[in-house]
Amino acid sequence: MKKVLFAVLLLIGFAVPALAQGAEVSLPDIGGGGLAKFIKDTGFSHLILDWKYFVMIAVACLLLYLAIVKQFEPLLLLPIAFGMLLTNLPIAGLFHAELFEGGHVHWGEFVDGAGLLDYLYLGVKLGIYPCLIFVGVGAMTDFGPLLANPKSFLLGAAAQLGIFAVFLGALALGFAPTEAGSIGIIGGADGPTAIYLTTKLAPHLLGPIAVAAYSYMALVPVIQPPIMRALTSPEERAIKMKQLRSVSQKERILFPIVITIIVSLLLPSAAPLIGSLMFGNLLRECGVTERLSKTVQNELMNIVTIFLGITVGATATAANFLNLTTLKILGMGVFAFGLGTAGGVLLAKLINVFSKEKINPLIGSAGVSAVPMAARVSQVEGQKTDPSNFLLMHAMGPNVAGVIGSAVAAGILLSFLG
Repeated sequence: MKKVLFAVLLLIGFAVPALAQGAEVSLPDIGGGGLAKFIKDTGFSHLILDWKYFVMIAVACLLLYLAIVKQFEPLLLLPIAFGMLLTNLPIAGLFHAELFEGGHVHWGEFVDGAGLLDYLYLGVKLGIYPCLIFVGVGAMTDFGPLLANPKSFLLGAAAQLGIFAVFLGALALGFAPTEAGSIGIIGGADGPTAIYLTTKLAPHLLGPIAVAAYSYMALVPVIQPPIMRALTSPEERAIKMKQLRSVSQKERILFPIVITIIVSLLLPSAAPLIGSLMFGNLLRECGVTERLSKTVQNELMNIVTIFLGITVGATATAANFLNLTTLKILGMGVFAFGLGTAGGVLLAKLINVFSKEKINPLIGSAGVSAVPMAARVSQVEGQKTDPSNFLLMHAMGPNVAGVIGSAVAAGILLSFLG
């Protein structure tokens, strides 16, 4: 058996390079087509023609390693990585970027030329998957800490500083306004929002932007602490805050309804994301739809996560991913995230100048929309200074405010650039 396998590998090793160079190779006929035709029809022959396939497959495997072994946002990074692997397998025909060229769906070519991932990608292209994800996020989010401390709204808004600062920076570097908006939204640390906005403004950048957004969300415990410590003193990190008041069910029910009305009237382009988020939260808080709330949090969320991840990964073709633009996006993305962290901390320090009731500036860093990881980082950093200091619930206020803030920021960018 080993000898047969060795002979086959040896044959492919000699024949495939020759075929790739157009050489005439005399091989026996099999079924009238010939072994030469069989080898030409395999993906191996196409791998040799373009080294970029090797690189993209290696990148996909690296992301799979990070998701499985290092557990970097595995629920989404693993499907994204596997989608990237599938789309870069030569002549598999699972995804065709040309069907979505120019930011439009070329419906006339779907009948004969579409693959499996092309059909699944329509959920991303039409903005369905991100909104369904937001329904699930809303059902899993407790806005109680935000309602108990309304100042958290300000901290969540300040943490969106990175989005608009990097938007201007990307414009200065020569990116088109739509591309700059899609790059800037990485600073919100909200994967579904980044995907939603990018599919509307710059779909050709979806692969690298999605990878950057979810990678930096996973790296919150690495990126944020040095910034938090650099901007605060030990005395500030040791500030203890009052216990949050109890929030009534009436407040919890009215909140998603009122926010949906106000934000949607003020910024209609944000209505799909905000409406989905608040609908999910209303299912959670109203007390009469427990079964629907559990379904949204579990079955629906899991199914949509799979489809969203694998189709977003499918857009990471060699042409879209292996270029200088991708490196710029990765660099500006981490800068946007850092600025968002700094913005929340600095505003908390500014509020303390005018307020008698002091805020621990560490909770300002949780204003980025990485729920609940950013809030946990605030808790950990606070306890490093004072083990008796408990900031988690206080940090959850800015954290969930950041979810709303990033959706509003996406709506603003979409209204101006869409």
